[in-house]
This record gives sequence, C-alpha cells and structure tokens, in this order.
Amino acid sequence: MTSKTILNDSHRSLGARMVDFGGWDMPLQYSSQVEEHEAVRNDAGMFDVSHMTIVDLHGERTREFLRHLMANNVDKLKVKGKALYTCMLNPQGGIIDDLIIYYMDDTFYRLVVNASTREKDLAWISGQAKDFDVTVTERTEFGLIAVQGPNAREKVIALLRDEDQETIRKLGKFAAKTVQLKDGVEVFIARTGYTGEDGFEVLVPEANTVALWDALHAAGVKPAGLGARDTLRLEAGMNLYGSDMDETINPYEAGLAWTVSMDEGRNFVGRDVLETMGRDGVKRQLIGIVMDDKGVLRHGQVVETAQGEGEILSGTFAPTLKKAIAFARVPAGEVGEVSVDIRGRKVPVRVVNYPFVRDGKAQDGVLID
Repeated sequence: MTSKTILNDSHRSLGARMVDFGGWDMPLQYSSQVEEHEAVRNDAGMFDVSHMTIVDLHGERTREFLRHLMANNVDKLKVKGKALYTCMLNPQGGIIDDLIIYYMDDTFYRLVVNASTREKDLAWISGQAKDFDVTVTERTEFGLIAVQGPNAREKVIALLRDEDQETIRKLGKFAAKTVQLKDGVEVFIARTGYTGEDGFEVLVPEANTVALWDALHAAGVKPAGLGARDTLRLEAGMNLYGSDMDETINPYEAGLAWTVSMDEGRNFVGRDVLETMGRDGVKRQLIGIVMDDKGVLRHGQVVETAQGEGEILSGTFAPTLKKAIAFARVPAGEVGEVSVDIRGRKVPVRVVNYPFVRDGKAQDGVLID
C-alpha cells in the first residue's frame, strides 16, 4: 500500500502530477519542472520531504555508538545543533545509506535517513545499537519541508516569532536550532538541503505542517516536485542513493572519500575493507560528464574510456546549463577521450569536475564559450 504524507491533499489541490516514489505517493511536478527548478535557483522553492525518516538516538554511549556505526567521525560535532553528512557502511564497505547526523546533546543525536531505505536502516541501526544500550526511536509525528533558493531563508525567517528571527538569520551552514513560529508552534530548523542552494529544512509537528506549507506558499515560495529536486541535486553534484550508490558500492567508488575519517583508534564498520582499498586502490571511479551535442544522458547508457567500459548513473538535461550532464562510474585510471553510446551512436562527452553548478552558476570548465 502506498504511503501518503500529511501534505498529499495539498499537492493534489495544486494540480500536482503524483508518482510512486519508494512506496510514497509524491508530487513529480506541479506545472513546469523547469520553472520549478529555476524558482529554486533564482528565488525560493519548497519541497515536501516528509517521507524522509527521522530517527532519534538516546543513551550515555550514543557518541561511542556513532563512532562505530558511521564512516565519518561524529567527534567533529562539538557544538549543539551542528550536523554531519556521512555514509553508513556494511562490513564489506558498501553503502547501506547516506544520511545526516545532528548533535543535540551528549546523549541525544538525530538522524535523517532516506525514505527508500527506511526498513533496512532501522533494522541495521537497531541491531547495532543493542551492544551500546542506545534507544532508537523513529519520529513519525513530524512533517518536513525543504525551502531552498537565494531568498528562501528570509521567507522562512519572516514566519518566525520576532525574538527568534535574528537567531536563525545567524545560523551557520550545516547547523540547526529549535525555535518557534509566530503562532508559537515549535520547529526544528536546519540550514541544510539537497539542491546546491542555501535554505532550510524545517521539521514541524504533523498537525501544523499544512499550515506552514500554506504560509510559505502565500509568501511566494513556489512548490516544487521530485523532478526539479533531481535536476537541482545533480547540477549540485550530489549523489542519489539507489542510483549513484548502494550496498555494492563503497565511498571511494562513489566519489565520497571526503566523508571517510580514518581516525587513529576508531574501528568503524567496514574500516578494514576501506583501508585495503586505500592501500591497493579501487577498480572503479565516479566522474562527472557533460555533453555538448543535443540529447539527454540516461541511466544505463554505456560509457567508453581509455580504461574500458563504464555506465551512466544519474543523467539529465540541466536547466541551468542548457546541456545534458551525468555521473558515470568507469574503470579507474586516466580516462582519456570519453564517449557515450546513445542508440548505437558514439557521442563524445567531456569529463568535468563537479558540482556542475555552484551558487546558481556553472563551474569553470563546464561550459564552453
């Protein structure tokens, strides 16, 4: 049975085209996907991300537990409210999920994990937590709205009570704080997102989620669907679980080596495998490519390099760049000239550094004058 967020009726009243996404009935787009994409790049857009799974961890040994469970090191979190992006690995070094950890206090951490991996994540976390006496609680009583774009922060701040507005205006990136809306409703606001633009993700009691959505809409924030979210995140060089990585892929092969902390004396799950890979090297690598010819790069297309064949992972037409872009996983080594097989025709592509877009503009080398 397909699940619905508390905003399902709101999406339908706005004329959204709904699709099944990981067992959830979610809006793909409301009108034009490109218009929704551009609203986030140029002004402010909002996404219903209430399908994401919120998990609270409590216990005296919670930090010790997370040091064991995650590839990145929670010891980096020294100020309450700070957040950390990390991968959670299996013993083979494969990625069970990528997620964000919030440091609430010394015995309380909050996780936000992917909706499509909810059941396996909860099972894995709960199983591992037993040895550390950590309590694992799924928080199903919240809605979650992501408000993204250059004007997004001020749109949200205007809805807060006066005494909280400056606090949130000064909130640093990858940090969160609990404050109140003007009507006294308590919300957890994180300066995080999945679009490459600045903005907030707002955790709000489910009973108040529709009212917040309506208030943001009335303030000029454009509703955006999964389609725009996907083009935005790929332009920003952000991996999608299930497309760009899974349990058969390790962080090095996913371009996420920067999320692995090989701290001395910290024996996290999968570390021994990653140490071997760090010493011997990996067989595959993630690259960013852009196609100057007309057309669209699609998942599964064969990529040819000097080292052999790979494949397109996430691929799309990038509205900001007016070109097709993609992630590809190819054999490790110098790639040389690269082409993609599109319906039997070998189309040349360029390998570029990602993110493809930063702060709404193409990165150097992505576009040709």
